[in-house]
Amino acid sequence: MVCGTLVFGQMPNPYGPPVAVDIAKKVAAAAVAEAQKNNWNMAIAIVDGGGNLVYFEKMNETQIGSIDVSISKAKAAVLFKRPTKAHQDALAAGNTLLLKVPGAMPVEGGIPLLSDGKIVGAIGVSGGNSTQDGACATAGAAALK
Repeated sequence: MVCGTLVFGQMPNPYGPPVAVDIAKKVAAAAVAEAQKNNWNMAIAIVDGGGNLVYFEKMNETQIGSIDVSISKAKAAVLFKRPTKAHQDALAAGNTLLLKVPGAMPVEGGIPLLSDGKIVGAIGVSGGNSTQDGACATAGAAALK
């Protein structure tokens, strides 16, 4: 989901300048607020357009395994120019070849970040079930609006 729109193919948006750390913190704060509102423990990763980590935050009591998963979701979202939910949906529809695509993450919770119509990075969230991760990632991505 990108602000309510399901995206199966890559987004047509070009890559833009990398997300700045102050903006990355704002995006992460919105994801944390959504998690706190629902009593979820999450790991939140923000990457730039090349998939490089810009900012990371792990809430207390979040499982350690969610650290790498959140980073992988963010990288997959930016490198494939689509939310990771698109990969999850493709896999659910029977596209098992997706499992052979290096870097694909077929689990909801990764969303590209848009600024002025350009992809400047992505958010990846892990710690709950895929719907919870997606809700927090969506809240974070919406902070750029």
